[in-house]
Amino acid sequence: MSEHVVVRDDAGVRTIRINRPDKKNALTLAMYAAMTEALQEANKQAAIRCVIFAGAPDVFCAGNDIADFLKAAQGGGLDPRANDFIHSLARNEKPLVAAINGPAVGVGTTMLLHCDYVVAGPAATLSTPFIRLGLIPEAASTLLAPLRMGHARAFSLLIMGRPLSAAEAKEAGIVNTVVDDPAAVDSVAFKAAQEIAALPPRTLAVTRKLMRGHTDEVLKQMDAESAHFRELLQSDEARAAFQAFFARNK
Repeated sequence: MSEHVVVRDDAGVRTIRINRPDKKNALTLAMYAAMTEALQEANKQAAIRCVIFAGAPDVFCAGNDIADFLKAAQGGGLDPRANDFIHSLARNEKPLVAAINGPAVGVGTTMLLHCDYVVAGPAATLSTPFIRLGLIPEAASTLLAPLRMGHARAFSLLIMGRPLSAAEAKEAGIVNTVVDDPAAVDSVAFKAAQEIAALPPRTLAVTRKLMRGHTDEVLKQMDAESAHFRELLQSDEARAAFQAFFARNK
């Protein structure tokens, strides 16, 4: 496991906490691999009945570490570990809960489309600045977001990059509950996960699978997105966007 991903099991609930607050929880390749492993191991353990994704007190996830994108754009190639994590979300068999405080950027937002129950604090924001980086959205969000929130809202989020507040994300059907007290987000999410974990497991698994019955289509969309993503990483637009990002954040 990566030092920046903390995994804890308690009362049938596995919490996967993104823990790189000094970098706003930007995801490295090692972090992707650790989260994939934690999800896959949870699926093998009958005692784990539900999984929570959580972040730091003031940020959920700043998306992919831009340094990895720049390395890939400069000829290093796209490492498969990020794609493996995205595929693990689609194939995951256990209910997924997310606890969000502060920003959820890029994959920090698109991964929520694979969660079954999302709890957000009042300052949570969802944003997907892929287009501004010369890239396209991933995690089958080009399929799932329009299905979840309609074309107009999905266009505004995915293409125009306009963020959603916690209240707007709830109205759009991405967030289940907005908690007034940011300090209570984790506990509310854990309570929901315990409620889910207490349900009859076989009945829960069958019903959830029926509700999410388009896994093959989701995986196909992920592969299509990944192919375009790899191509666009080598574009002049992407290189210029990454360099501008680093110039702003020196």
